[in-house]
Amino acid sequence: MMSPRQTSDGRASSHSVYTRQTPLRILHVIGNFLRIWSVYSMYHYLSQSGASVVLFIFSCMVPSSFLILALQKPWKGRPLSNTQVIPSMINGVITAFYFILLVKGIKSCGPLRAILAEYSGAILGVLSGVLYGRRVHIWKKLGGLLAMLASFYLLSQGWAMATYSPFPFRNSPDSELQKENSLGMKDMAIPIFAGILSALRRVIARRVSLKNQLKRRLHAITIASATCFMFPVAMWDMILGKSPESSSEPPLSVWPYLSTILFGIILIFYIESIAEERLHMVFSSPRHLMVAGGCIILMEMLYKMDFSLAGFLICCTVLGFGIYEATSLERSRKDSLPTPDLSEAPFDDQIQMSALPT
Repeated sequence: MMSPRQTSDGRASSHSVYTRQTPLRILHVIGNFLRIWSVYSMYHYLSQSGASVVLFIFSCMVPSSFLILALQKPWKGRPLSNTQVIPSMINGVITAFYFILLVKGIKSCGPLRAILAEYSGAILGVLSGVLYGRRVHIWKKLGGLLAMLASFYLLSQGWAMATYSPFPFRNSPDSELQKENSLGMKDMAIPIFAGILSALRRVIARRVSLKNQLKRRLHAITIASATCFMFPVAMWDMILGKSPESSSEPPLSVWPYLSTILFGIILIFYIESIAEERLHMVFSSPRHLMVAGGCIILMEMLYKMDFSLAGFLICCTVLGFGIYEATSLERSRKDSLPTPDLSEAPFDDQIQMSALPT
């Protein structure tokens, strides 16, 4: 039995750890807000200009790959083995498909539904539980999967929009609001599949590299490989995509490209790495969904989107419950691990790496 002094010491140490993590939590919120801001800027630019999705993301990937290569310098330091480079290059192909499908989903479904559909990567947690987990957890994971599918169905039916939601944010529609259309599950399949690819590329990156510095060097190779793979697709789209009727090109806006490069590709990688390594917060988790949900509410208000707060909260609650149940096995495994001593902080990254999904 623990004495009251030991209990108070444990509470004090946990409080000091939480206090030290507060700046990192603030940084994580700011980084996710900037990334979501870039998504909304991208959506408005693509919907108003009608620019090609593939050419837009390729134009952002080229400078991003150069900047990340210049920052990480994967050719310096300890030589990388083929067992690390080849999976990273294959991961680049998955990353290229992820970015193309994500931007297509943002343009067709809107930023709110595309961002929430990214959390479909927790489906990999269901697969890992069915294939490798205990039989007692299967029903929990299947229940979480059904809750996630129900949330995506409600989003596709427009529950998060004031026009179609049974809980409108305003009693009378505002003419200044930017209206969006209700979709079907077929249209939502694009961002959902993008979320699964996003989780898959994180899993591959985690399995290939265990050390943080090595992970960043391999990420530079992954982004460069994704850019090279996207090049022929962009050139093919540029050749076949132009129609003789659309000879007048819309004016080029720098901010959507700049925000996507800086916040949507480069900064978000370091922010998510800090959240995973120091805060032990993976992408497909209810805590991460809470941060993203708060940022989405703020951006929907600022951009005067067709938004229903009550319907959005219902969809997020159902989605968060589904993610919680789908990742129950990985969470119990992490809780069963012995808590490391605070003096061994440099080794925390390798000890508390969570399993699927990420």
